[in-house]
Parts: sequence; structure tokens; C-alpha cells
Amino acid sequence: MDIFIIAVLIIAAALLFLVELFIIPGISIAGLLAGGCIIFANYYAFAYLGSTDGFITLGISAITCMGSLYLFMRSKTLDKVALKMNITSKVDRTAEAKIKVGDTGVAITRLALIGNADIEGHIVEVKSVDGFLNEKTPITVSRIADGIIMVEKKKI
Repeated sequence: MDIFIIAVLIIAAALLFLVELFIIPGISIAGLLAGGCIIFANYYAFAYLGSTDGFITLGISAITCMGSLYLFMRSKTLDKVALKMNITSKVDRTAEAKIKVGDTGVAITRLALIGNADIEGHIVEVKSVDGFLNEKTPITVSRIADGIIMVEKKKI
């Protein structure tokens, strides 16, 4: 009966270890339970079966955890659940290509450094060089660098 309890604990620890690594990454309940099962199985073996059987159980525990990891990695299970689709869509930047330095517009959203603006009838994402600007603030395009439209508060 003792060997059955230890075997069940080691198998449960190996399964929970795999769940922790591949399904719920991070330190979660599965990882804590896996650690608890493996520690209790080895404690149980040392306490009730003796030190020789305890060391044998310790070796079997290590081999089981590493072996289950190896077998799981070699199986095609990860390939079955992995994302295989490539994202081919692109952001529409045609409006940004029509905007030039000096164009004027109005901030649609609050420009907390980055926001949206209506410039010459085109709604685009802009970056404020003047800091925070409230919505409906008149703006002017000051420069365009690497596809980023930088605006400043319109001088009156």
C-alpha cells in the first residue's frame, strides 16, 4: 500500500508539473501542488520505508519528472495546440502619407503625448511635442519622423 501511495503521488506530481510548465505558466496552484506531491512522496518513502527506499524514490521522482518532460516535448501535443496562422494584415497608412508639415487640424482625443487628431479631413494617430493637449485643441503638424506625426498647439 505504501508503494501505491508513493507511485500515485509521483504520477500526480509529474502531471501537475507538465500542467504548470505548458498550460498554466508561472507560479500557480498546479506548481505548488506538484511540489507538494513530490516532497510528500519522498518524505513518505524516507519516513515509512527507510533511507534506502527513500533514495530510490528520490531517484525515481527525478527520472519521472524529467522523463515526462522529455516525452511530452517529443510528442506532437504542442504542435496540435500551437498557433499556426501568420498575421498578414497591415495598418492602413494612406492618410498619413497625405499629411505634410504645416497642415492644421484639431485633436479628437486628449493628447496625453499620443492620441488621435483630425488633420485636413484625415483621422490619424499623432504625438504631441507640447506635452498634454486637451481634445478639440487646434494643432499644427511640426514634423514627421519614421511615420510618426508630431504636432504642437497651433499658434494664434
